[in-house]
Amino acid sequence: MAGRPGEIADGTIGAVHSAGSDFYRTGGAESAEGNGGKRLKKVPFSMERTGLIAAVTLREALRQKLVGLLVLVAAGLVVGVRGLRDFNFGAPELKFIADFGDGAIAGFGAVLAIVLTAQLFFSEIENRTALTLLAKPVWRTEFLLGKFIGVAVVLVTFCATLTATLAVVLWQREAGLRLEQPEAFALGGAVNYGALVVAAWLHALKLMLLAAGTLLVASFAQTQIYAVMMGFAGFVICHLQGFAHGAYERSGASVMLMPAKLIHWVFPDFQRFAVEAAGDGSALGLGRLTIYAAGYTAVALGLAVYVFRRREV
Repeated sequence: MAGRPGEIADGTIGAVHSAGSDFYRTGGAESAEGNGGKRLKKVPFSMERTGLIAAVTLREALRQKLVGLLVLVAAGLVVGVRGLRDFNFGAPELKFIADFGDGAIAGFGAVLAIVLTAQLFFSEIENRTALTLLAKPVWRTEFLLGKFIGVAVVLVTFCATLTATLAVVLWQREAGLRLEQPEAFALGGAVNYGALVVAAWLHALKLMLLAAGTLLVASFAQTQIYAVMMGFAGFVICHLQGFAHGAYERSGASVMLMPAKLIHWVFPDFQRFAVEAAGDGSALGLGRLTIYAAGYTAVALGLAVYVFRRREV
């Protein structure tokens, strides 16, 4: 990413072969001997190289058929939800549309976060492009962080696109209901569009957490299918561990309470990212959830870097 093969960050040209492999096995921070007896200078961590890797990852992601398929299917379900209003189980129509759209974003977003992260990582490993890239002055930290940022941009865009689509559907239906039942809207609008924006951000935080966890598994997994399966297992655990922890606390089952507490601390609680659990969507509440998600994401990425630096590529 810093130039032609063999070009060092400071502009010095030199061949980088087997020594380069040892150089990047330690993350790029150690010196190694070049072919001509020249010692390669320490290469500092670079956000520019990280950004370039993220941009390449983003382009690769947008070429994946999976991304287009999931966006089209999810958008189709959100747009076509009005045809399912007979199955609203007694809930108000607008609430049913909002809940259905929210579920589509959460479900398809989880599939996208897990599968896309594993797919992009293992495509680099299997095609040996990671070996070529890491034979240059590129830290493995930069490589993983760039991959994560590229996927994160896709996930944020996915949430924003689907939320905008849902808002349009709700606005159109709300306008129709205002004409049909004007008395029901005498006190104001029925849809809180600000809550949709809050929900979109909470979904994005949750999906980025899921992508970071999948990247952690991928850093030591030998196959893509294993990383995907563990990603979905983590998704289920993160959704259910809050319920399990609360149930064991209420029952007083001390034997299971300690394992439940351990899981509760190790895995993030995805129930915190529900709009209802987030409360009124105040800046303070959203800030706390953002810090909570950022903390777990940083830990997952840090562990992924630690493991990947010791992996033979």
